[in-house]
Amino acid sequence: MRVRSLVPVFLLSSGLCFGQAILVADMPSGPVKEPAKPISFDLSAIDKTADPCTDFYQYACGNWKKNNPIPADQTRWGRFNELAERNNYLLYQDLKAAADAPKTPLQKKYGDYFAACMNVDEANKLGAKPIEPALGKVAAFEDKAKLAMLVTELSRHDGVRLFFGFGSDQDQKDSTKQIGEFEQGGLSLPDRDYYLKDDARSAKIREQYVAHVTAMFVLLGDSPEKAAAEAKSVMTIETALAKGSMPRVELRDPKNVYHVMTIAQFDTLAPGFGWKTYLTENKLGDLATVNVATPGYFEAMDAVVKSSSMDDLKSYMRWHVLHTYAGVLSEPFVKENFDFFQATLGGQKEQTPQWKRCTTMTDRALGEAVGQDWVKQNFPPAAKENMEKLVNALTTSLDKDIAGLDWMSATTKVEAEKKLAAFRRKIGYPETWRDYGKLEVKRDDAVGNAERVSYFNTRRNLDKIGKPVDEKEWSMTPPTVNAYYNPAMNDINFPAGILQPPFYDFAIDPAVNFGAIGVVIGHEMTHGFDDQGSQYDAQGNVKVWWTPEDRTKFEERTDCEVKEYDGFQVAEGAHLNGKLTLGENTADNGGLRIAYAALMQVLAAEGPGAEEKKIDGYTPAQRYFLGFGQVWCENVREQTSRMRAMTDPHSSGQWRTNGSVQNFDEFGKAFGCKVGQPMMPAKSCRVW
Repeated sequence: MRVRSLVPVFLLSSGLCFGQAILVADMPSGPVKEPAKPISFDLSAIDKTADPCTDFYQYACGNWKKNNPIPADQTRWGRFNELAERNNYLLYQDLKAAADAPKTPLQKKYGDYFAACMNVDEANKLGAKPIEPALGKVAAFEDKAKLAMLVTELSRHDGVRLFFGFGSDQDQKDSTKQIGEFEQGGLSLPDRDYYLKDDARSAKIREQYVAHVTAMFVLLGDSPEKAAAEAKSVMTIETALAKGSMPRVELRDPKNVYHVMTIAQFDTLAPGFGWKTYLTENKLGDLATVNVATPGYFEAMDAVVKSSSMDDLKSYMRWHVLHTYAGVLSEPFVKENFDFFQATLGGQKEQTPQWKRCTTMTDRALGEAVGQDWVKQNFPPAAKENMEKLVNALTTSLDKDIAGLDWMSATTKVEAEKKLAAFRRKIGYPETWRDYGKLEVKRDDAVGNAERVSYFNTRRNLDKIGKPVDEKEWSMTPPTVNAYYNPAMNDINFPAGILQPPFYDFAIDPAVNFGAIGVVIGHEMTHGFDDQGSQYDAQGNVKVWWTPEDRTKFEERTDCEVKEYDGFQVAEGAHLNGKLTLGENTADNGGLRIAYAALMQVLAAEGPGAEEKKIDGYTPAQRYFLGFGQVWCENVREQTSRMRAMTDPHSSGQWRTNGSVQNFDEFGKAFGCKVGQPMMPAKSCRVW
């Protein structure tokens, strides 16, 4: 399921290591301190020595950046993180209470999961013993013809993904159907380019990665010589897989990742694996067709399997068992894992505290169990009702925006308005909570819990294939500080976690709310009409609903954004990728416009003078833009900035702010800018 989130999920997950399960290496030495509750409009954040017409981001966030250095256990610190930290703390309180004295069977389940994660003494006592069964399966592997059975076994019972991903997804041609889909995978570094770029920095990271893999094998008990040879094999295989992987920009186009074929055709494409066996082992032997999202990758994978020795393949698989659970083992594994993936790649100075990581782990594992109790305490019904009103206002605003476009024909406008009218809304939390009754959780088995959660989720996902789509399902847990649009569902989703200050505040004036949560709503709505979302119709099917002339005009406007954001630098020599970030940039720009128009409608209804009434010395329009800019205040470590420039479809906070306001002339009017100043250029980009 491909969703378009407001921010990348991993950036809000303290201590998580690119999808790995993480356990802690230290017990808290005293009471956990409650984080301060974020505020929606921060006058002290404003740097009045800066000119808003020259650098609005510095004006809105300059003092905040100066007064909020990155904590040692973070790679990035921003307003999202402030709220995520508070939500995490409140969640921690619930988990601790459930671990100590559960009041319901559900609390017993997630309390035991949390307690097992917190038991670092047990982790240290066991060392690598919890993964010995999986390592034993790899050691016993002696026949490439049985690779499909081993890959299935490790995925199903041990939670270890090898070579590729497989699961259910909605059919691009019929969004009511769920089909099986194979996707590229098999890498440990954040992106294929880490293996392939030939600059000195990338070469250095590869050296450090090989050293890390070597060190991890030594911790497992291998001699330094054997460990070094194994690490070399891992790097060779992963580099070959990276060469066959489709680049991130190309993955964004739905047409590039839709290749439905029979199992016989798949076997012809990549005959060395045994796809029929794999599906049969996963209880899907009767499946007639699958979507092979990236055929070129599977050809490359097939070649790798054929050309690699048994020892090399076993080193690769052994590494991925260890890599998957590196953070759930004893302290030496946890520390070595942190030193490379957080410290070297992300610039993080200190390991994230135990309670934070275990809280995040439990939320990810049992999010809709934990979330049921969390929303009762932290998301009152009035919040949901008011959010519905804001969504209504933004829907009306976007509808008027579409109707007023001078570059779009009436024919395409009709289809665009149909799509907007068909948007499904999900606010706060699911209508029906997930049933965890079949999931076994043990209070003394952290690794086993992670394995069983993996099996539970995998089986639940695979069982969807061939079944009707559940339109009410969520892809994020209730406490999450994020939002997303799903093009195949054609729905906008706002978890309860983000519906709090600094994004949403009952007590603040409408200008600030529209600038913060209003733009978030508009952002997700605009995703339905960005370069990717615009290829899906009102029912969530990939279908051409544009006239050729209108599509050409649309692409001329998106090309303007690509060139504009290509020029934005996030670190010395590291620029944004305008094509990778195009969808998010389009959503930022569109969201800012339609939320502003919605605010103007509200102010007009208040009567004469409402648009000029100042609060704290700022007009509503100025407070709107400040409310928008301040949610993106952030400090980011250089290593993380460089990584995000390569891997993240979202622009940095600085350019999400400045890039959007410099394309919107109402900003220049609000702050008295002159045409030609940086934030009010003579020529700007506009899609929606």
